[in-house]
Amino acid sequence: MHKITPCLWFDTQAEEAAKFYVSVFKNSKLGPTTRYGDAGAKTSGMPKGSVMTVTFELDGQEFVALNGGPLFKFTEAVSFMVKCRSQEEIDEMWVKLSEGGQEGPCGWLKDKYGLSWQIVSPEWDKMLQDKDAKKSERVMEAILQMTKPDLETIKRAYAEQ
Repeated sequence: MHKITPCLWFDTQAEEAAKFYVSVFKNSKLGPTTRYGDAGAKTSGMPKGSVMTVTFELDGQEFVALNGGPLFKFTEAVSFMVKCRSQEEIDEMWVKLSEGGQEGPCGWLKDKYGLSWQIVSPEWDKMLQDKDAKKSERVMEAILQMTKPDLETIKRAYAEQ
């Protein structure tokens, strides 16, 4: 059992979204699905027998997708960071997650469901925390000019003299 499990609120696409996310991330799987019964259908307005929740796991992290209707929408106030170790992995995640969605600045994107993701590299943290403020500032300037991250450009900015 996971102590903390993010719950993602969808109008009616919880099952579709869970299947999509499981297809994007390696080491992922679908879990149990629950359906609305009489009581839940009555209070939520969702049809009896329709999917209420789908549990799924992305690379060991458990999530729950909930069909709750149009009351709430995703915002950029919450996003999920995807730490990619190579440009190939960045490219793959970017293409898959942004398809049908919206690309944003600095490695941010919204997927086709409106959920925000940040595609990053673990190397950035070290570079941005470097004691040499000029190096970290050059890295930040490079990142701020990008949509999809370009590791070589970031590494060149860090190494400049």
